[in-house]
Amino acid sequence: MTNYRELQDLLLDLYKKSDLKPLQQLLAEQEPIDVAEFLDELPEDDASRVFRLLPKDLSMDIFVHLDADTQERLVCKLTDPQLSAMIDLVYNDDLADILDEMPANVVKRILANTPAERRYIVNRLLKYPEDSAGSIMTTEYICIDEHFTVAEAFQHLRKSRQKLETVYNLYITTGDNRLVGVLSVRDMFSAKDEALVSDVMEQSVVAVRTTDDQEEVALLFDRYDLLALPVVDSEYRLVGIITVDDAMDIMAEEASEDLSKMAAVSPSKKSYLDISVWEHTKSRLPWLLLFMVCGIVNARILSGFEDAFTLVPALVGFIPMLTDTGGNAGSQGAAVIVRSLALQEISYKDWAKTLWKEMRVGLGLGLTLGLVNFIQLFFLRQLSFSVSFTISLSLLTVGIAAKSLGAILPILADRLRLDPAVMAGPLIATAMDAISIVIYFSLAKAILFSQLG
Repeated sequence: MTNYRELQDLLLDLYKKSDLKPLQQLLAEQEPIDVAEFLDELPEDDASRVFRLLPKDLSMDIFVHLDADTQERLVCKLTDPQLSAMIDLVYNDDLADILDEMPANVVKRILANTPAERRYIVNRLLKYPEDSAGSIMTTEYICIDEHFTVAEAFQHLRKSRQKLETVYNLYITTGDNRLVGVLSVRDMFSAKDEALVSDVMEQSVVAVRTTDDQEEVALLFDRYDLLALPVVDSEYRLVGIITVDDAMDIMAEEASEDLSKMAAVSPSKKSYLDISVWEHTKSRLPWLLLFMVCGIVNARILSGFEDAFTLVPALVGFIPMLTDTGGNAGSQGAAVIVRSLALQEISYKDWAKTLWKEMRVGLGLGLTLGLVNFIQLFFLRQLSFSVSFTISLSLLTVGIAAKSLGAILPILADRLRLDPAVMAGPLIATAMDAISIVIYFSLAKAILFSQLG
């Protein structure tokens, strides 16, 4: 079934007709996330009924993709033996994510049906800082001693494969669990059985600390084309791994968060329809209040140039063009810099080179816009040379200022450990409104008033 909406309609139709056998068969053939979205749209009792139709080995894969509200309702409907059986199938990192979203009473019931050893592991995962490598890692991985032979490593792999989230690599450790190398399963097949893993392993291992930010983790996956990444503690002891599917989730989450901040909206992990009107209002209001205050400041600045309006009324009509151009140019430049910072193409130490480059970009854009504007003002609208020149020169100056501000503010925010994305949206556009007005009327006073005086 290639069309997602057609699939959802067919599943719903089978359920309404109580064709449970075909429904069960069709559900078992679908991707877990598609089934999860179907369950999320069903009423509470119906979702619980359909969930019980799912094969046991598939139910947990689907459960981890459900919305937190649906997960909570299903947990409340399951008996203790059913809940315990389901928990046995979930990976530790997924279980930690589930518990992180649940209310206290549901968490208590889940932990009560979790073996003591797993409770300890999950509780440890929950104690890592939010958005850190430790909080998203899984503890299901293969770890073998450096003195193992390849044959012993294969034997260990066969015993462990049912408990693992991934078996791309085997991680080699010393007796005190310090990470010393990595060995891919592919390389094991080409090695002799009697060879020591310490002789055939890759000693140069890309690893992260438990406290490293998840965004840095995602960048490592992208940079080195990894399928899994080991996580070590402060003493370089192996404590877990992060898999590529988790890295993809991080990338999507960080991109969504940056888009929200660039639009001056407080980010939320909930879907749009799950967020109440009050929550939507609360996430947008602080920014709009800030912009309103900035608008009041801009109005005060504008009122300071009333004498310019009186002497040259034609100037007033070009204010929107200048402020819009400045805001768009600043936001455009800031978006490019935020992206480069996120990909670690530039850092604070590159601020001078970045500023100089953006100033030259602003000069090129400003000259082009100014020339086009001068041609249409002087030759087509037949305004005076001095007015046409003043407006065009303002465009040039605003272009340079906007690109400069768009370059330096995100870098400064990154240096202060703030999110640079905040500087790439309406905030920089609002700042450029004030700067554009000051530039415009300062040039007008310098050029036009000297002639009139």
